[in-house]
Amino acid sequence: MQQKLNLYNTLTRKKEVFEPLHPPFVGMYVCGPTVYGEPHLGHARSAVTYDVLYRFLKSEGYKVRYVRNVTDVGHLESDADEGEDKIQKRAKLEHLEPMEVVQHYTNIYHEELRKLNVLPPDIEPRASGHIIEQIQMIQEILDNGLAYEVNGSIYFDVQAYNKDHHYGKLSGRNIDDLIGNTRDTEGQEEKRSPVDFALWKKASPAHIMRWPSPWGEGFPGWHLECSAMSRKYLGTTFDIHGGGLDLMFPHHECEIAQSQASNSHTDAARYWIHNNMITVGGQKMGKSLGNFINLSELFSGNHEMLEQAYTPMTVRFFILQAHYRSTLDFSNEALQAARKGYTRLMNGLGILKKLKYPEEPAEPDAKLNEELLKLAEDCYRGMNDDLNTARTIAALFNLLKKINSLNLGQIRMEQLSRGTFDTVRSTYQELVLNVLGLQEEPVGDLGEMLDLVLQFYKEAKETKNYDKVDVIRAELKKQGITIKDLKTGIDWAYEE
Repeated sequence: MQQKLNLYNTLTRKKEVFEPLHPPFVGMYVCGPTVYGEPHLGHARSAVTYDVLYRFLKSEGYKVRYVRNVTDVGHLESDADEGEDKIQKRAKLEHLEPMEVVQHYTNIYHEELRKLNVLPPDIEPRASGHIIEQIQMIQEILDNGLAYEVNGSIYFDVQAYNKDHHYGKLSGRNIDDLIGNTRDTEGQEEKRSPVDFALWKKASPAHIMRWPSPWGEGFPGWHLECSAMSRKYLGTTFDIHGGGLDLMFPHHECEIAQSQASNSHTDAARYWIHNNMITVGGQKMGKSLGNFINLSELFSGNHEMLEQAYTPMTVRFFILQAHYRSTLDFSNEALQAARKGYTRLMNGLGILKKLKYPEEPAEPDAKLNEELLKLAEDCYRGMNDDLNTARTIAALFNLLKKINSLNLGQIRMEQLSRGTFDTVRSTYQELVLNVLGLQEEPVGDLGEMLDLVLQFYKEAKETKNYDKVDVIRAELKKQGITIKDLKTGIDWAYEE
């Protein structure tokens, strides 16, 4: 039976069969970083989550246009309409132009994601490069009577919008509760209602990042960029919008309102997907809380919370071992366990490279073949069940047990049909490498050198030179490699 991809849609609060608007084409927009500091583990979780979705959709034959933005203007300190622009504040501290800050941290973000084997998006637009599109969208909202101007700033009229639509349907918020719970802050006096949000802000004399507009010099509100850029590159209605759970309100809620108010369509995105947060001792990890770990610190081990350095693939596996909608709690123990899990999967790849199907197989074992095919199918069942990478990894480990049995001779290759063997191998390799995006990390100088060392090891065993045997074992162990003496011969594996 052909499996179908089911995704949890935050908008409807249920899993739904994924049906693209224009198959086989898929439009996917994901909120990227605000680039005013180094990326941390929380950024990595979002990037890896949507990288896996992107990879899986492509693996299933879809032609995906993946758009992930860079926020380089308009994101104020409060995440609302008050405070200083985060990038401008960093620029002042470092005595740089704001776009120097943007370029510097964007470069770092790209480099750290490259180490994690996160594929680049197809389009990576910047907010500052789409001011014209944002001004156009603001004018459409004004023309539709759902925004108003005050002293050169434009605000979205949430209560007017809510008469015909539902502001709060994504996050489950109630507008009356929002009004009652909103505190009075500086700048709120311009608004008709405390729940209204800025589409365009008039620039104060000290504000560096500013552009001309029909309402005077200013800059766009934070929420507007994603509505404008997703429409430009994916159309007024597209398939998937992703982002962190912390963006659901107000950012994504405001996106929905802006898109509907400007083009009179229903929701711009058909499936809203949100990854959960990384926690430390149950508390959210983030810059504002001061408990975050930069990726560069994770990879170097240079942080007080770290007992050691962790490789990028260890970090990627750590993220993948939990379902993206569940919280993931950081600990050294969890990362060390992730390293072992990652190593086991990599060893399976090494075994599959060496296994050869016989030219003259015997009569296959029907029951065994059926069991192996079911295990392979289970690996995909996890991915189709709302990208449940934890379930897929567990299924891959079950399949790996059979691969190890083949390697040890406990299952004879002759018992498998050629089709079953090819399915097992292709399923394991496709999911580990191309979907989960794991890759082998260099351990010393391998290749021909390792083959030569194993030859020396074999000769030492045959001549009963056990001191030399022990030395070779010990030296390879330092490089994270274990020698295995099997009935089928001498082999090596990454140490688990």
